Amino acid sequence: MSNRKYDEEFKEEAVRLVVDEGRTVRSVEKSLGITYGVLKGWVARHKQKTDPVIKSKVLQEEKIRQLEKLLAQTTRERDILKKAVAIFSKEQNPYSGS
Repeated sequence: MSNRKYDEEFKEEAVRLVVDEGRTVRSVEKSLGITYGVLKGWVARHKQKTDPVIKSKVLQEEKIRQLEKLLAQTTRERDILKKAVAIFSKEQNPYSGS
Protein backbone atom coordinates (compact mmCIF):
# COMPACT_ATOMS: atom_id res chain seq x y z
CA MET A 1 0.00 0.00 0.00
CA SER A 2 1.41 3.39 -0.94
CA ASN A 3 1.49 6.53 1.17
CA ARG A 4 0.90 8.83 -1.77
CA LYS A 5 0.32 12.48 -0.86
CA TYR A 6 -2.35 14.40 -2.72
CA ASP A 7 -2.41 18.19 -2.89
CA GLU A 8 -5.45 20.11 -1.64
CA GLU A 9 -6.56 21.13 -5.14
CA PHE A 10 -6.66 17.47 -6.23
CA LYS A 11 -8.64 16.49 -3.13
CA GLU A 12 -11.14 19.32 -3.63
CA GLU A 13 -11.69 18.37 -7.26
CA ALA A 14 -12.21 14.71 -6.37
CA VAL A 15 -14.71 15.65 -3.64
CA ARG A 16 -16.50 17.99 -6.05
CA LEU A 17 -16.98 15.11 -8.50
CA VAL A 18 -18.79 13.16 -5.78
CA VAL A 19 -20.68 15.98 -4.04
CA ASP A 20 -21.60 18.26 -6.92
CA GLU A 21 -21.78 15.88 -9.87
CA GLY A 22 -23.27 12.93 -7.98
CA ARG A 23 -20.72 10.37 -9.06
CA THR A 24 -20.05 7.43 -6.78
CA VAL A 25 -16.99 7.43 -4.56
CA ARG A 26 -15.78 4.16 -6.04
CA SER A 27 -16.06 5.35 -9.66
CA VAL A 28 -14.13 8.55 -8.91
CA GLU A 29 -11.46 6.58 -7.05
CA LYS A 30 -11.06 4.26 -10.04
CA SER A 31 -10.97 7.04 -12.60
CA LEU A 32 -8.42 9.11 -10.65
CA GLY A 33 -6.34 6.16 -9.45
CA ILE A 34 -6.98 6.85 -5.76
CA THR A 35 -6.53 4.06 -3.23
CA TYR A 36 -9.78 2.42 -2.15
CA GLY A 37 -11.50 4.26 0.74
CA VAL A 38 -9.36 7.42 0.65
CA LEU A 39 -11.93 9.55 -1.15
CA LYS A 40 -14.64 8.45 1.26
CA GLY A 41 -12.65 10.07 4.08
CA TRP A 42 -12.19 13.26 2.09
CA VAL A 43 -15.92 13.46 1.39
CA ALA A 44 -16.75 12.84 5.07
CA ARG A 45 -14.38 15.64 6.17
CA HIS A 46 -15.90 17.96 3.54
CA LYS A 47 -19.39 17.26 4.90
CA GLN A 48 -18.20 17.93 8.46
CA LYS A 49 -16.84 21.31 7.40
CA THR A 50 -19.93 22.34 5.45
CA ASP A 51 -22.79 20.82 7.47
CA PRO A 52 -24.07 23.57 9.82
CA VAL A 53 -25.15 21.07 12.49
CA ILE A 54 -21.77 19.37 12.60
CA LYS A 55 -19.96 22.72 12.39
CA SER A 56 -22.03 24.03 15.31
CA LYS A 57 -21.22 20.95 17.38
CA VAL A 58 -17.49 21.35 16.70
CA LEU A 59 -17.66 25.02 17.74
CA GLN A 60 -19.53 24.08 20.93
CA GLU A 61 -16.93 21.43 21.78
CA GLU A 62 -14.13 23.97 21.29
CA LYS A 63 -15.93 26.47 23.53
CA ILE A 64 -16.36 23.79 26.21
CA ARG A 65 -12.61 23.01 26.07
CA GLN A 66 -11.80 26.71 26.46
CA LEU A 67 -14.18 27.07 29.41
CA GLU A 68 -12.79 23.94 31.10
CA LYS A 69 -9.27 25.36 30.76
CA LEU A 70 -10.40 28.70 32.21
CA LEU A 71 -12.19 26.95 35.07
CA ALA A 72 -9.07 24.96 35.95
CA GLN A 73 -6.95 28.12 35.96
CA THR A 74 -9.48 30.01 38.07
CA THR A 75 -9.70 27.13 40.53
CA ARG A 76 -5.90 27.09 40.94
CA GLU A 77 -5.87 30.85 41.51
CA ARG A 78 -8.66 30.58 44.08
CA ASP A 79 -6.80 27.85 45.96
CA ILE A 80 -3.67 30.00 46.09
CA LEU A 81 -5.66 32.92 47.45
CA LYS A 82 -7.28 30.70 50.11
CA LYS A 83 -3.84 29.60 51.29
CA ALA A 84 -2.61 33.20 51.37
CA VAL A 85 -5.62 34.27 53.46
CA ALA A 86 -5.00 31.42 55.88
CA ILE A 87 -1.33 32.36 56.24
CA PHE A 88 -2.03 36.05 56.81
CA SER A 89 -4.89 35.42 59.21
CA LYS A 90 -2.62 33.27 61.42
CA GLU A 91 -0.12 36.08 61.80
CA GLN A 92 -0.73 38.22 64.85
CA ASN A 93 -2.22 41.57 64.06
CA PRO A 94 0.21 44.27 65.40
CA TYR A 95 -2.70 46.64 66.05
CA SER A 96 -4.74 44.24 68.15
CA GLY A 97 -2.79 45.02 71.31
CA SER A 98 -1.82 41.42 72.03
